Amino acid sequence: MPTPSAALDSAAIDRFVSRMWDEDIVPQLVEYIRIPNKSPMFDADWVANGHMERAVELMEAWARAQPIEGLVVEVIRLEGRTPLIYLEVPASGPETGEDCVLLYGHLDKQPEMTGWDADLGPWKPVLKGDRLYGRGGADDGYAIFGSLAAIEALQAQGAPHARCVILIEACEESGSYDLPAYVDHLAPRIGQPSLVVCLDSGCGNYEQLWCTTSLRGLAGGNLAVKVLDEGVHSGDASGIVPSSFRLLRQLLSRIEDEDTGRILLDGLHADIPQERTAQAARVAEVLGTEVYDKFPLVDGLRPMDDDLAELVLNRTWRPALSLTGMDGIPPLASAGNVLRPATAVKLSLRLPPTVDGRRAGELLKEALLRDPPNGAQVTLELEKASSGWNAPALAPWLEQAIDTASNEFFGKPAMYMGEGGSIPFMGMLGEKFPKAQFMITGVLGPHSNAHGPNEFLHIPMGKKVTASVARVVAEHHAASVRGETGR
Repeated sequence: MPTPSAALDSAAIDRFVSRMWDEDIVPQLVEYIRIPNKSPMFDADWVANGHMERAVELMEAWARAQPIEGLVVEVIRLEGRTPLIYLEVPASGPETGEDCVLLYGHLDKQPEMTGWDADLGPWKPVLKGDRLYGRGGADDGYAIFGSLAAIEALQAQGAPHARCVILIEACEESGSYDLPAYVDHLAPRIGQPSLVVCLDSGCGNYEQLWCTTSLRGLAGGNLAVKVLDEGVHSGDASGIVPSSFRLLRQLLSRIEDEDTGRILLDGLHADIPQERTAQAARVAEVLGTEVYDKFPLVDGLRPMDDDLAELVLNRTWRPALSLTGMDGIPPLASAGNVLRPATAVKLSLRLPPTVDGRRAGELLKEALLRDPPNGAQVTLELEKASSGWNAPALAPWLEQAIDTASNEFFGKPAMYMGEGGSIPFMGMLGEKFPKAQFMITGVLGPHSNAHGPNEFLHIPMGKKVTASVARVVAEHHAASVRGETGR
């Protein structure tokens, strides 16, 4: 007979998962990091280049080799879209009926980025102590391995679980634009999950389990200002022809206070729920100055606020603008005395979780395209306008399961925190499965530097998150049998 969840041997789970990571998962991640399978936004020729296919083949082959009872592994390919890996594990018994757990991750990667240490590189896996360096290991290559390892650990003990569906997409870093089509296509097979587990989020430290309570949305694209059809002598034209950079700066001042960074468009702000404010205060208390010390700040740089809780809220519930790219400006070494014809920047505007992404995009266009300064040619090509996500209240069974997992595998209680990034899949699932509970967690902690240079996966954190997922999936089964999952 299957073991009830309360009788799970957590020490055995810990040992099983740790051994599987050391002997099987880390070697697979080493090979995965070598593959430059950049998301389609960063590799327009991704089909011809074949890197995405190599990553899919690596994960598919590994999954098929796992001794998980009843495991189904398929690569789904809808015409004109990135592939999706679909895995399904049948329930251990009939007692949970059609109830299921949906686990999610992605396999596409961010581009290389400059600034890697001399002995590191985006496609060069390097093990240093507990860290595996290279692009994509933590964001989010480990997800398929961790998800299956958690289920395998339960089956090794004979512990029961509901039906599990795992989706691994290939365009998350481009905004998950292919995913809705796959979710619709697979809807009859996915069913109505009562628990969604996402392994693509962050953690405030590596000492306890962190669960994400909200995600910011994102509106952004390319803003360009053109004043000339070709570059001209700066001595001849300056004072007559306005600088495209100065006009661009004027436009940005319409949406951002250059002294404080506050976004000036009221429609891009949202009321912060009292519960989230309280959680931010708790995060600030636990992390202290690690709230900002985790970033590689230059000597003397001051954070944007002295209040740590306010910094947490700035990162999770307030809009913020970043310029992540620029065109039209030559490198210093080759910059002549030329008044440049145009300046273009890539805008990345993070939105509060409850602000509508499409409306935010409209507000950006209204602010930036009206009354072009000096009659310049101004264009804004929106690439993203996606809404964020605010988690539903935790059901008592899930809150207890998460805290039990954290205490068992970390020796400390779980923490809850909003994240500043975006996972488009969460908002989509929240709409499709309004009764589902969510466990959003991950391994992207201090200095792990997702999307940047020297990205690394903290291997002990990966092990403990995997073991925690196993515990929560087991508790989901028990809650489903008791009728507490809403099924």
